[in-house]
Amino acid sequence: MQSETWVLTNARFADGSFGELRIEAGRIAAVGASVAHQEARVHDCGGRLLTPSLIDCHTHLVYAGNRAREFEMRLDGASYAEIAAAGGGIVSTMQAVRRASVDDLIAASLPRLDALLAEGVGTVEIKSGYGLSVEAELNILRAARKLERLRRVRIKTTWLAAHALSPEYREDRAGYIDRVVLPGLEAAHAEGLVDAVDGFCEHLAFTPAEIARVFDRAQALGLPVKLHAEQLSHQGGAALVAARGGLSADHLEYATEDDARLMAAAGTVAVILPGAFYMLRETQLPPIAAFRAAGCTMAVSTDANPGTSPMTSLLMAMNMAAVLFGLTVAECLEGTTGAAAKALGLQGETGALKVGHSADLALWNVETPAELVNPIGFNPLNTRWFKGEKV
Repeated sequence: MQSETWVLTNARFADGSFGELRIEAGRIAAVGASVAHQEARVHDCGGRLLTPSLIDCHTHLVYAGNRAREFEMRLDGASYAEIAAAGGGIVSTMQAVRRASVDDLIAASLPRLDALLAEGVGTVEIKSGYGLSVEAELNILRAARKLERLRRVRIKTTWLAAHALSPEYREDRAGYIDRVVLPGLEAAHAEGLVDAVDGFCEHLAFTPAEIARVFDRAQALGLPVKLHAEQLSHQGGAALVAARGGLSADHLEYATEDDARLMAAAGTVAVILPGAFYMLRETQLPPIAAFRAAGCTMAVSTDANPGTSPMTSLLMAMNMAAVLFGLTVAECLEGTTGAAAKALGLQGETGALKVGHSADLALWNVETPAELVNPIGFNPLNTRWFKGEKV
């Protein structure tokens, strides 16, 4: 479908200025006080705030089952590690995923995706990591690819088989990497299912040396890397992914000033995930001041998943990032647009109102970015464009 030519008039931009924006062939053709109107449909924004479509750059959106019982256990005082040791956590979701078909996974995931799109999201990253077998991991990414064909959204997929040890490999860590993580990655790459590679570097997951093996294979395949790092303890994951020139390190509650400097030098984005911090009732704050001082780009995401961040509201994640972690309004908006695009390697494609970028736009029934970040449980989206198409 060929997109129409649009001119959006009377738009209010994040800096408070007013102007117009022209869309041609699905891309932003001009932005300014006044743009050419020839052969274009006109949409009067009525003084509303116009931003790039939001980007959710870290999600586990495709899964089956639920883990509400674990929520009750945490309320009773059980820790993340205690729930995992009792057979809960990632392994609990694994069992439901392995029983599900690709169609089952799509049916379960569409409502979650629709919730994000309804809030002005135009790009979503979706990780595997809940199958923990080659075929189940592939099925998650197969479902993610099909979701992109069912909705007007850009989906980036990430191989995360190094998320947890499958129970059958509990006593054979090297065997899990050799027989599931690495051959599964090869198969996903051959099938065109994977855009990046991730891992969980943590005391209850994988060591830096084990993750390095996964990164070696990813980079041999020409795939960018990212990492769940320093969430529950400091394991050296942030330094590892920075040394590999990775796209992002995510969570980062236990990251250090040195980590921030290494990430900034490498161009590795710090992805802040307040939903997991909130749900796990953590007290160790990520070093936001260190990231600022180092000039490390910060993104904000939902970490949408069935256990530790069952949240499908990026607007809520922005509010949490501000209230819990002290991000400014400007940091929250940039963290869900330009910075989030960089965390996915899309900084030249989307996430900014720049000429040549994909016309992924969100028009809001507000006048200032603070009105996006401040409300709780309120969605002010007016209109969304995706690749120049009014959705």
